[in-house]
Amino acid sequence: MNCFAELCGIHNVKRQRALEQTQALINAGGIELVRFAWCDLHGTLRGKTLVAAAAAKAMRDGVGLVSTLLLKDSSDRTAFKVFEAGGTAELPGFEFASNLLLLADPASFKQLPWTAATGWVQGQPWMQDGSAVELDTRRILQRALARLADAGYGMKCGLEIEFHIYRITGDGAEDQLDPDQAAWPGLPPKVAMIHPGYNLLSEQWFDMAEEPLRIVQHTAQALGLPLQSLEIELGPSQVEAVFDATDALTAADNMVLFRSAVRQALRRAGYHATFMCRPPFPCIMSSGWHLHQSLTDLHTGANLFQRDAPAAGAQPTDAQYTLSALGEHYLAGLLAHAHGMAVFCTPTINGYGRFRPNALAPQSVLWGRDNRGAMLRVVGQPGDAATRIENRIGEPAANPYLYLASQIHAGLDGITRQLKAPAATDAPYGDAAVKIPTSLGEALDALQADAVLADAFGHSFINYFTRIKQSEITRHAQAVDQDDWQRREYFNRI
Repeated sequence: MNCFAELCGIHNVKRQRALEQTQALINAGGIELVRFAWCDLHGTLRGKTLVAAAAAKAMRDGVGLVSTLLLKDSSDRTAFKVFEAGGTAELPGFEFASNLLLLADPASFKQLPWTAATGWVQGQPWMQDGSAVELDTRRILQRALARLADAGYGMKCGLEIEFHIYRITGDGAEDQLDPDQAAWPGLPPKVAMIHPGYNLLSEQWFDMAEEPLRIVQHTAQALGLPLQSLEIELGPSQVEAVFDATDALTAADNMVLFRSAVRQALRRAGYHATFMCRPPFPCIMSSGWHLHQSLTDLHTGANLFQRDAPAAGAQPTDAQYTLSALGEHYLAGLLAHAHGMAVFCTPTINGYGRFRPNALAPQSVLWGRDNRGAMLRVVGQPGDAATRIENRIGEPAANPYLYLASQIHAGLDGITRQLKAPAATDAPYGDAAVKIPTSLGEALDALQADAVLADAFGHSFINYFTRIKQSEITRHAQAVDQDDWQRREYFNRI
């Protein structure tokens, strides 16, 4: 073996060429540092920063990574007792805070636009013997996509992300970095709004918020992300970014990079961006992550949800008035597993406060035609190549790899069993409908009860995921001030 990447079975002629091209870019661009980044369970980028001279070797042989990074809860506490006998019995290879190796894809190289002479590559962790780390969430999505490909399908996704941007006030950063106020988790900054809200798509509010939105625009475009629009949302200091559709893995990668990049770029300019669903202030609007999705023919790229004309005898409330038969089965699969998938779409305690009536957020397990109150919104018309399903249950803090994987496994079950969808709703907030889980604990219970999703994700992953999220629930329940707990847990970190 010439390098660790060969032991892992991923080094080939194509990867070698990408490595050489990236080395040339590092040399030509005057790069001094290269960040090796990896997405953790909570959708946050972590990693190590190497000097440029060490980057090429690290892309061949890996970078050491402490294995407890995969065992962290949302406060960065290790949820498993790694130094006690049997503490990681169900997770062989993770005992004693042992080493993993982070192996980056040289083709992912980007030069970061907000900091000088710094490159960035995306990596995934591997065991020291060259075997895959099966708990890695990007690998979870890769396995789901392989399963989809075995059935002859690809997946296309568009991102519609609501979030909040605030201006850090004069003493905000000073308090946050005051050693006498240090805590675990630490203080978030003190902030002011960038627009007063309650004037949806206001041109005046856009003008007021233009400086931070320009930073978002320039950062996303400099990184090659397919940004389509920036919008003023209804809530105070709330904005939205919309991205063109891409293949599913690229969409998930883009989401991870976008969140991390705009937070860093805005922070340098004196702003605080948060993807927390409900920031800790009295008058806010919840943020959602609306995931647009369709299946494509793996060979032709054709949209397999599109139909040319309504099915014979179909009424507008029937799924096959708009969707193909395959699209209806996929839609029905999403409905059938709505409870089980909820925790992957909304994985924080804070996010469940969003599911309220008449709030442009779903409350029940329903679908509708162009209905923004329904959990699943079918968008398009017969003959429309952009026909798709929009899932509105997600929060912007969700790990995108798990969010997308849950859609694939649920939809494939609907296709396999040829499930039929009920009629479209015309009353998304009616009392009779089956409700979405109302808490993180309820959502975890629903996941564990969903045998199809448990089998698809793997029981070891479900147990691991549940234990880490249960740590979050336990600490919240024990908090003296639960509002302050959420402020420290989420506002500064996601």
